Amino acid sequence: MKIYNLSTLVGIALMSVASIASAQDSVRTDTEAETRTVEDEQQSFAEYQAVAKALQPYIISAKTGDGNLTRTAFFDHAHIVGSVEGQFYNTDLDSFVKSINDGGTSPLVQHHIAWIDISGPAAAAKVEFINWNGFRFTDFFVLYKHDGQWKISGKVYDSHSRNSGQK
Repeated sequence: MKIYNLSTLVGIALMSVASIASAQDSVRTDTEAETRTVEDEQQSFAEYQAVAKALQPYIISAKTGDGNLTRTAFFDHAHIVGSVEGQFYNTDLDSFVKSINDGGTSPLVQHHIAWIDISGPAAAAKVEFINWNGFRFTDFFVLYKHDGQWKISGKVYDSHSRNSGQK
């Protein structure tokens, strides 16, 4: 009889659970795919487009420095947490809008939406920016669809090291 140490047994158990979960997900996904109609798929696709559209005022404000435009993308209660060059910021929407206005324009900024994930009226998105006033930012957004409109409820972000000489 072979004797295993505890860490080996835990590893084997975790791999078994992962295999079972993966198999269940495959079955569930196949079953769900069979029951989805063309209309369901079109609606799902439209929701991703709607979330991307809801992020646009914020994305545009990165270039224009228009904090008031940024405000339109957020719920009034929104909370923003993150860091710039290692300094921690924990702000409300008004303070964040002021910081966008104070930062001014950033004509060289580029962005891409890395991913969007939706579950009913809740969504999350990751947007990457480069050359936003000389910084690279990774932003994570939590959105909610209320009265047919997607808005940002919260944002967590990180600035990477400066990536250009632009101020």
